[in-house]
Amino acid sequence: MKSRPFPVTILAILAAIAAFFAAVHVLQALTILPLFSLGGVRLPQANWWSALMWALMVWVWVWLFRMLWNVEPQAWMFLAIISVFNLILDTMSILFGGYGTTFSDYSLSFLVNGAILLYVMLPSTKAAFGIPNAKQ
Repeated sequence: MKSRPFPVTILAILAAIAAFFAAVHVLQALTILPLFSLGGVRLPQANWWSALMWALMVWVWVWLFRMLWNVEPQAWMFLAIISVFNLILDTMSILFGGYGTTFSDYSLSFLVNGAILLYVMLPSTKAAFGIPNAKQ
């Protein structure tokens, strides 16, 4: 196993946080947890499709955490793709969730995924995974 550079450790921690938020979204879609927003607390009907999508995201984020923790080189590209996909899934849940979701319901997930995407594109993070910089 390679030594884990600091940027990779940060990304692994952010991936674990993203897995936690995805698990919260699963419980909210199944109405086990209520939706918390600035307007109060509401408990809508269960949305099984949303729960399935978020459950798959929990699995993917845990898998990514393991890949990052072991410093596997393919984790960099997979992390960039999954964070973009998760941002799209957050947007779709807000627009077409069907149970009155608002941006405040998904704002923390948005922020974590945005931070992951920005951090994964930094030159120091690319160097930690052995990705060559485009400006050389």
